[in-house]
Amino acid sequence: MTDLRHYDVIVSPVITEKSTMASEVNQVVFNVARKASKPEIKAAVEALFGVKVTSVNTLVRKGKVKRFRGTIGQQSDIKKAVVTLAEGHAIDIATGL
Repeated sequence: MTDLRHYDVIVSPVITEKSTMASEVNQVVFNVARKASKPEIKAAVEALFGVKVTSVNTLVRKGKVKRFRGTIGQQSDIKKAVVTLAEGHAIDIATGL
């Protein structure tokens, strides 16, 4: 049985044009928890999807300042993880968990 903490680490898959291009070279992009470390992300992806992960690269996109109905607001910071899968492994993020 998978550990329920793995679901807290991975928030959602990122489905953009850039992440679709990355999937052609065995990479998948996820939004992850801000406090998640690279080993935690690797363990979560391997446990939830049953694949072998070779590397995890992370980045934090700072939240933008946006206006909504004349009021200035701040979007939240988002941490992303670019997960490189071993040769022969793949994740179909369109199907979901």
